[in-house]
Amino acid sequence: MPPKKKNVQEKPILLGRPGNNLKSGIVGLANVGKSTFFQAVTKSPLGNPANYPFATIEPEEARVIVPSPRFDTLCDIYKPKSEVPAFMTLYDIAGLTKGAHSGEGLGNNFLANIRAVDAIFQMVRAFDDADVIHVMSEVNPYQDLEIIKDELRLKDIEFAKKHLEGVEKITKRGGQSLEVKQKKEEGELVKRIIELLEDGQRVANQKWTSKEVELINQMFLLTAKPTIYLINLSERDYIRKKNKHLLQIKEWVDKYSPGDMIVPISVSLEERLSTMTTEEANEECKKIGATSALPKIITAMRSKLDLISFFTGGPDEVREWTIRRWYTAPQAAGTIHGDLQRTFILAQVIKYDDLIEYKDEASVKAAGKLLQKGKDYYVEDGDIIFIKAAEGKAR
Repeated sequence: MPPKKKNVQEKPILLGRPGNNLKSGIVGLANVGKSTFFQAVTKSPLGNPANYPFATIEPEEARVIVPSPRFDTLCDIYKPKSEVPAFMTLYDIAGLTKGAHSGEGLGNNFLANIRAVDAIFQMVRAFDDADVIHVMSEVNPYQDLEIIKDELRLKDIEFAKKHLEGVEKITKRGGQSLEVKQKKEEGELVKRIIELLEDGQRVANQKWTSKEVELINQMFLLTAKPTIYLINLSERDYIRKKNKHLLQIKEWVDKYSPGDMIVPISVSLEERLSTMTTEEANEECKKIGATSALPKIITAMRSKLDLISFFTGGPDEVREWTIRRWYTAPQAAGTIHGDLQRTFILAQVIKYDDLIEYKDEASVKAAGKLLQKGKDYYVEDGDIIFIKAAEGKAR
């Protein structure tokens, strides 16, 4: 009897190319709390929270440290001279308005800035406050979601039609060349994309083949960006976990952005907590019976993009690196330096749990837990890796 084949998990096909320098943009209508959220999560004075539309014009950016207990533990073990945690670059993008796709308000700036990021945090206002102007004159999350969906979708239709024009210039030449054949296939894909966009759908929520993903990634479509919906509640509603708009928002996301995450947040609470010391913030959270949503928001985006971490560690430096799941050892090495991928020889791998169990690298090795992995090894979340390559070493 031949041996039974092992069940091999199929490698998923994912849009985008996020990696170690993950870029996320905060998107929403004017005056929904984007800039205040940006300041709270980045703990920086950048951004321009103000009670009038288009207070933010050029996008502000700041790095946000990714919460990582494993990184902290490795720093305690190695006691390195340098500590380099994983981070996300966050952009506070100008508020959108109806008609942005045709240049209304700061539409062209807004949409160009979204094209440059890997993923979107879409801020949706679900709190009533007469002192904070709503650009549409009333708090209506459903209406706000519709506006942003339509503006991104309509701009993508414009992008796709222009792309199709370029493709058809080549296919109209005729002939049987490989280029013409490839462009005909690309043209059919672009037509499908235009049809689904005109039908009110998003590119990110469809299933695509690996070949189609390669083409879509080259188009930088706005609706191909993975999205997490941040629902900005009043502090009172956030604490009691109730809001009259939440059910309607969930129904909308299930219909138009299926599979995407909804995260309730109170920007006013986060702003207040950001002015406190860690001890004071913890005490305040205990007092009100709620916790900050910021750590969850940061880690949720990494999960949404199917990102994992591997570590390099030693007495000189401990560093957390961000890669896409299903990266091979050479691809992970390339995240550190391109030469390491090109001249990769092998990776010595320690599993994080083994290091915790055996306390140090020498004991891990003595227990036979130091693994030698070649070019076909898929790096796993939490791996501690020492790269050997013809052009150098990295640990």
